Amino acid sequence: MGFIILGVMALIAAIVLSKTNPRLTAFTRPLRAAAFILIALGILVACIVQIDAGYIGVQKLFGKVQSNVLYSGLHFINPLVDVEDIDTRTQNYTMSGVHDEGTQQGDDAIRVLTADGLEVTIDLTVLYRVIPSDAPRIIRETGMDFRDKIVRPISRTFIRDNAVYYDAVALYSTRRDEFQSRISKSIELAFKKRGLFLENLLVRNITLPASVKNAIEAKINAEQEAQKMQFVLQKEKQEAERKRVEAQGISDYQRIINESLTDKQLQYEQIKAMRELAASDNAKIIMLGKNTPVILDGK
Repeated sequence: MGFIILGVMALIAAIVLSKTNPRLTAFTRPLRAAAFILIALGILVACIVQIDAGYIGVQKLFGKVQSNVLYSGLHFINPLVDVEDIDTRTQNYTMSGVHDEGTQQGDDAIRVLTADGLEVTIDLTVLYRVIPSDAPRIIRETGMDFRDKIVRPISRTFIRDNAVYYDAVALYSTRRDEFQSRISKSIELAFKKRGLFLENLLVRNITLPASVKNAIEAKINAEQEAQKMQFVLQKEKQEAERKRVEAQGISDYQRIINESLTDKQLQYEQIKAMRELAASDNAKIIMLGKNTPVILDGK
């Protein structure tokens, strides 16, 4: 556009000079030629537009949005067309209760009411991108601030609408994945109608009220104590069973010995013991009684 303006200014100057001073006509001819060259160069430059990778171009002619989309690369266009670049790469919108962590400053977490009437705080990240073929419709119907007009309100609304089907504890623990899948499907359909594609929906954190959180922790501690007591009781039962088996073994051993021993067997064992004692350095005199031998120390 700058070349065109310079060319027009040079052409006007050449015309004015030729009319005011005819003797300068010979000098104005080169000026006119240069003006036409500048205008032609300006038109040529205005006809070429470059779209970077990851972007698309939406054309607007006198305020009217054109339906055809310009993809990355060089394009020859109408020099009167204004091209709006739109990012088609993955974008994220984070709503968090942590300061400076979300897209907006301050506490931007979503507070919802559950089925049991408790208030739960949810931190969320939305991953989305613009559908290239729907970019002209987005510009025409919403404008470039579609993040604040579509992504934020739709996400927060559907999260609140779906949270009422879950209890606070279930939302925090057992049914968290189900909740995330449900809101993801709802938001995906709503985004698609507005020209956006939902890539992923990440429920980053669910914060319960302090009273509920304390009750859950107390319940978990009680369950752990009960499991510990069951383990101790099981261990004691196993120890009692071990002692019973040991006692039964001793009893069986004694019964078998009592049933197998005879007087002659006992007399034979006594004779063997006497021989061993007689061979000992400590046993000097052995006196045989009627029933049991008497061993005297000779020291």
